[in-house]
Amino acid sequence: MTSPLVPSAFPDPAFELPAEDRTLSPYTGYTRAHWEAAADGLLRAAWRWATPGRALLDLPGRPSRSGVRSDGLEGYARTFLAAAFRVAGARGEDPHGWLDRYADGLAAGTRTPGRDDTESWPLILDHHVQGQPMVESASVALGLRLTRAWLWDRLDSGVRDRAEEWLRGALRHTPAPNNWYLFPYTVAGFLESVGRGDAETARARERAGALMEGWYRGQGWYADGDGRAFDHYNGWALHLYPVLDALLAGDVRASSAPPYGDRLREHLEGFSLLFGADGAPVHFGRSLTYRFAAGAAVALGAVTGHTPLAPGVSRRLVNGSLRYFLDRGATGTDGLLSLGWHGPHDATLQSYSGPASPYWASKAFVALLAPRDHPLWTATEEPAPSEGPDRVLALPAPGLLVHSTGADGIVRLHNHGSDHIRPHEGESGVADDPLYSRQSYSTRTGPTAAANAADNQVTVEIAGAVSGRRRIQPLGAGDGDGWGWAASAHLPVFGSGAPMVPGLRVESVTVVRGRYELRAHRVLGAPPGARVRQTGWATGPEETVRSALHGLHGWETRDEVRAPQGTAYTRWAIVPRLTGEAEGTALFVAVASLTAEPGAAPLSEAVSEVAVAVDTGTAAVRWADDGSWTRIAFGPLTVRHGQGAGTRPGPAGA
Repeated sequence: MTSPLVPSAFPDPAFELPAEDRTLSPYTGYTRAHWEAAADGLLRAAWRWATPGRALLDLPGRPSRSGVRSDGLEGYARTFLAAAFRVAGARGEDPHGWLDRYADGLAAGTRTPGRDDTESWPLILDHHVQGQPMVESASVALGLRLTRAWLWDRLDSGVRDRAEEWLRGALRHTPAPNNWYLFPYTVAGFLESVGRGDAETARARERAGALMEGWYRGQGWYADGDGRAFDHYNGWALHLYPVLDALLAGDVRASSAPPYGDRLREHLEGFSLLFGADGAPVHFGRSLTYRFAAGAAVALGAVTGHTPLAPGVSRRLVNGSLRYFLDRGATGTDGLLSLGWHGPHDATLQSYSGPASPYWASKAFVALLAPRDHPLWTATEEPAPSEGPDRVLALPAPGLLVHSTGADGIVRLHNHGSDHIRPHEGESGVADDPLYSRQSYSTRTGPTAAANAADNQVTVEIAGAVSGRRRIQPLGAGDGDGWGWAASAHLPVFGSGAPMVPGLRVESVTVVRGRYELRAHRVLGAPPGARVRQTGWATGPEETVRSALHGLHGWETRDEVRAPQGTAYTRWAIVPRLTGEAEGTALFVAVASLTAEPGAAPLSEAVSEVAVAVDTGTAAVRWADDGSWTRIAFGPLTVRHGQGAGTRPGPAGA
């Protein structure tokens, strides 16, 4: 069992929290009262930046690409979500008068939408014209639905009519081709709940429902659009909106609606492993500045009962995630959530991120919908799935491989299926995205910035041009007793010169057991003079976590490259690198490791024997600790592991 967090190990958050309860919460010390205090602290800090009429919260910081007025609406809408969960969870108790402020802001913001004045909200238009207000409309609608009895029902009829008209902009304009379709879905759900539904709201809900069915890929995972983007949006958007809608509707549509609750349950079976023993979510995908929103799906599962997790496990995960960020400076000295991960971090951000963007973290406060006597708050915390024995989990639907090590509580995710490339996009016209293109991510490391050397990447260099990894073709994934694998292929894309080399292809397999990662690549169609490089995990010199990379076959040199922009975890990073030459078909095999385990043996001692046959496309290694073999065969792909795997061809494993 991993040791619980020590209260004095980290600095205090920027606002006051209650005393810890180490009896009920032996791992985190957090209780429901901590969640209420955190919501109040975040709201109090944000409201210092409200306009006089309370319609906009103009938080300080760099503006987003949508402009400062849209950013001000974002401040109102996203903090409203936190206030709504806070008050609804307390059954209308509002000791700080949050809802009065949001009622005033609603009246002022909808009085003359689109006008260039101090209070007016921007109009909701198509996503490519002025789309960001559509995102915020969902938070406004959800906040109004959660607090209907204490806010909406008490509004003047004229304000209600104006609010409806503004919200209907989300139904009449085109969302972005991804989870954005759930924003008009959520707006329509609210309007129907207050007796203002019609054919327009019905169409918005039917359209989103049909798209969700097409995006569902199995194992509880949705693609975020028609491509293969799998990330935290599965939890804080694609599961949250429809399941919360059903909860607030009393499940009246359950007999005819898709099985959203069942899918959330299945999602949590695997997703629950993506939190480290320190509470951190895996640092993977976009919008990571939303931070502890990663725990929203876990909390919603506990609130609705659509979860495979015991209440004490759910509590451990959501408490751990909230505490992880509050302890590490996410709120700075002013109580505001900064644009970044722990503190400010530019490389974590996207161009749509504005000063109030981090407040989508408010979605985690869905946990407060569980009343004080709910098992989520009365059960004693239990270990997280990443605490205890080592675990390996293959997720073939999204093409991910996850493994955790109990000795240090680190969780690692190997990406062989999520690429964030939309079907209509050509690979050469899409820039490299470190948050998706890397082979591996973890709860203790972040990807290096785009301008620095790439961590966890296999690249081909031709005449000085270095390739990137864009569209990922998953080739399979599986797991067995204490081990697992995932595989993919990609066509190297070059940023200078010819964008692609005809016939050039890279096939990659990752096999994990314990802390070890066997990384094998077959390069096809390499022209003369091509060089292949493999990098490992990026870590800083001041960190306790250590990165190692050891070549087994095909590699000629090993060195280290520096990443002066660091990662979300360290200001400055070092990345281990292997280099080898390739022409035609070549095989490369290495073993990598990321560990904080004291006294971990060097990687040079991990493998006792290596057998590679380039002509048949096979590679096998024998592990020194137990004598077991791992065998990989390319074309057709097979992966085997165990005492009987041997070095000769055989049936696929797992």
